[in-house]
Amino acid sequence: MRGILLGFLLLPALLQSGEVRAGWLERKLMVNGAGATFPYPLYSRWFAAYEKKHPTLAFNYQSIGSGGGIRQLLDQTVDFGASDAPMSDEQLKKAKSPILHVPATMGAVVLSYQKPGLRGPLKLSGEVIADIFLGKINRWADPRIVELNPEEKAVLQSPNDPDILVVHRADGSGTTSIFSEYLSKSSEEWKKRVGKGSALRWPVGIGGKGNEGVTSFIKQIPGSIGYVELVFAKTLKLPVASVKNAKGEFIEPSPRSVTLAAEGALSDIPDDFRASITLVPATGAYPISSFTYILVYDRMPKGPGRSALYGFLDWALRQGQEMSPGLNYASLPPPLVKRVMDRLARSEQESFRP
Repeated sequence: MRGILLGFLLLPALLQSGEVRAGWLERKLMVNGAGATFPYPLYSRWFAAYEKKHPTLAFNYQSIGSGGGIRQLLDQTVDFGASDAPMSDEQLKKAKSPILHVPATMGAVVLSYQKPGLRGPLKLSGEVIADIFLGKINRWADPRIVELNPEEKAVLQSPNDPDILVVHRADGSGTTSIFSEYLSKSSEEWKKRVGKGSALRWPVGIGGKGNEGVTSFIKQIPGSIGYVELVFAKTLKLPVASVKNAKGEFIEPSPRSVTLAAEGALSDIPDDFRASITLVPATGAYPISSFTYILVYDRMPKGPGRSALYGFLDWALRQGQEMSPGLNYASLPPPLVKRVMDRLARSEQESFRP
């Protein structure tokens, strides 16, 4: 394992034991990470807060998308990766050392749009969303959209409105993986024609790089609709749709409705934490919810500072969760936090066996 990461993990314990020389304290220890764009606003807050507690540390996080973060982790050019979607079995086989998925926070992939005049959030079902992104529904006045939104009939059927323009991600993206997984569960035609993945061959639409690129197109182009993370839509004050969940409820995305999705899936989350929480059959659950992960090497070399092996992760899973709702992320359910901490403790014990 990289010396930088080991030094980062051991530093809190060394500071407490007074074994650090004055010259060492004067230097910044850089911790490098790369990956998902979705959690970047929260991660940047976490890094700043943790650096205040440990002033000899500095974090360098490249918000380049989940695919890029996984590649850099596999190449061992960063100390940690970040991804909105779990790594596949094939990707894990390429790793030079076992990798642990640590759920860090949760969020919602939302449908954002530019359709002026609507009095409230647009209501959409999975089947309708799939047909919009397949190009089968290309008008706001389509009877299936009007049927879901009868109170908005006059606005949806207004003359001279532009056709629907689909906006999707142009880069490899965990957000795309989550969204396409949801569509594959919602529509057999989508599952057969397009499927799920972080990069797709889109039937229609234009591509934007990152959540920033997609939201930029939606803000500029009348009639557009695209999928982005909730925090980006809220930051830019873009409207978001209420989406029909597995219980038949139209649910507005929020930290609370995402937490309800996770709570409904707790019994199905495996020991490696690579789990889906889309379309969870739970009351009040938002159907396009997801974990986002910090990816770390599971085993560390034998050495001192065992209690500080995952110092930053321990802090993020405990105190860091308090920052999530204020930034439109969802806090992890306490039972899941306990499971993750138990797993990290087991990793510590296994790492230091002779």
